[in-house]
Amino acid sequence: MKNKKGFTLIELLVVIAIIGLLASVVLVALSGARSKSRDAKRIADMNQLAKAMELYFNDYNTYPTISAGSSMNSLSTWGQPDMLANNKYITDLPVPPVPKDGSCSGTVGVPGSNDYYVYPTTQAATNAYYVTFCLGDKTGALSGGPHTLTQAGFQ
Repeated sequence: MKNKKGFTLIELLVVIAIIGLLASVVLVALSGARSKSRDAKRIADMNQLAKAMELYFNDYNTYPTISAGSSMNSLSTWGQPDMLANNKYITDLPVPPVPKDGSCSGTVGVPGSNDYYVYPTTQAATNAYYVTFCLGDKTGALSGGPHTLTQAGFQ
């Protein structure tokens, strides 16, 4: 008999099974990381928006108001003068990442909607604002679920 070198079929199947098991563990771990990154983007968007709102308020002594539409995703102009004009305050209104996370609503215009940042069509006062958004899970000091950004911070 000649001495043949190589792997047996059983050895190859064991190696393939181990690789498959490791790949599934990595995919499960990455799923949580993706969700956390979407929530981190939502919070970063809200922080950026809060800064832009305060800059606008410093210049005009009022926060921007809108006459139609409540989802930021559908606004092309915002406030008088336009907050988006000349990229002075913010270049673009933030768009929430997809897919949605958590159990919040996905309906346009619904406060705390998961897929949208909602700025109400009529603000009660021009010296206050609120923007609703949703987090999929606990992020920092904020729990998962609907939240509101106001001039006082996150709620």
